[in-house]
Amino acid sequence: MMNLRHRIEQQVFRLNGLSLNEFDISQPPGDPGLFGPDHIIWQVHGDFPAMLCGGISALMLQMLHPAALAGVWDHSSFRQDMLGRLRRTSQFIAVTTFGNTADAHTLIERVKRIHLRVTGIDNTGKPYAASDPHLLTWVHVAETSRFLAAHLRYKNPQLSLADRDRYYAEAARVAEALGAQQVPKSVEAVEAYLQAMRAELVYDARTHEVMQLLLNAPAPSWQAKPAMRVMLRAGCGLLPDWAQQLMQQPIGPVAQWRIDKQIALIAALLRWSIKRGAWARAMQRMGRDPRYR
Repeated sequence: MMNLRHRIEQQVFRLNGLSLNEFDISQPPGDPGLFGPDHIIWQVHGDFPAMLCGGISALMLQMLHPAALAGVWDHSSFRQDMLGRLRRTSQFIAVTTFGNTADAHTLIERVKRIHLRVTGIDNTGKPYAASDPHLLTWVHVAETSRFLAAHLRYKNPQLSLADRDRYYAEAARVAEALGAQQVPKSVEAVEAYLQAMRAELVYDARTHEVMQLLLNAPAPSWQAKPAMRVMLRAGCGLLPDWAQQLMQQPIGPVAQWRIDKQIALIAALLRWSIKRGAWARAMQRMGRDPRYR
């Protein structure tokens, strides 16, 4: 049984940023990092199954903005190395959420330098820059809104409105450190922001191509393929209804019920298996018992 648990955990670590072995989240003792165990962002970002579903959904939503998609299309290996992109994104979230203070700032500054090199012309003929505060805000809100949607659906539906607002306010600190401006910091403000952004979003041939690549993304092993397929569908189901319609990926009530049942089983297995994830390592650093949430 322990061998099975270890094998599953290793499969998971192949997907997330911990496999890069660049930052030690368990050190140094007592350093809370940018947040700490009593912040709601640790609670939301600490559940791997929900975060994976939310991260998939975030990618789908982000790429509806032509400038966000162009940055990935022109300057990254996303189409050739989706798992690599996932690992790097996962590393950034894990370190800025759970890592020590110095490592979190190091990674933020690294990403800011990378953003300065990501410029070009998007698919609509408009110039774009990854360092543009407007674009940074879009990428951040698309990401955090899907993380929270996944947490509410697959981990804690009872999370209070006050805690949801706290989550957005806490997460905004990282976005602002990257250069985002006018970041919405409450459930109401995020919803209003997403509605206001709809006029800038498109689903064209390029978006469709990337969407198909994502839906057919490789799993870390053949054993993980069925679970990965369900999680990709879960990502579609976490999109706002208007985004599902725009992307021609509507999930009906019966299909959503089936996906949710399957995710519940997958999530239970993953939570049983993953004992040394980012949250547990950070709790160890803070002298907290990771067995109790």
